[in-house]
Amino acid sequence: MAGERQARLADRIRVILAERLEKGLRDPRLGFVTITDVRVSGDLQHASVFYTVLGTDEERTASGAALTSATGLLRKEVGRQLNVRLVPTLEFIPDALPENAGHIADLLRQAHERDAEVAKLASSATHAGEADPYRRDEEPEA
Repeated sequence: MAGERQARLADRIRVILAERLEKGLRDPRLGFVTITDVRVSGDLQHASVFYTVLGTDEERTASGAALTSATGLLRKEVGRQLNVRLVPTLEFIPDALPENAGHIADLLRQAHERDAEVAKLASSATHAGEADPYRRDEEPEA
């Protein structure tokens, strides 16, 4: 029951924050931010908000600073739209998803190249021993 409430609250916070960020903040540092996940603690007092930023490392850093400075405003917005006694604190955490996806894509590309090399070697390979490696009894003499 408590897990369901946590999940509902986390989903609601994600939607509220996404809608608010879509309207924009009055901070020129804020780039194209996407809220990827929200996790609420068991006591519903703390929400970890995971986000990604489209752009360079500098834009990611600037957007993180903009979100941190706007935490109070965003928490107030969440409190206004949620019907809860205590509004959870918000902590913005950069999501490593894009970096992980890039790393996985590189690994898959390397594996594909190695598979192609192995297939190329296998196409011109011959058996190490005889073509028919099984022993056969000689024909019995009549």
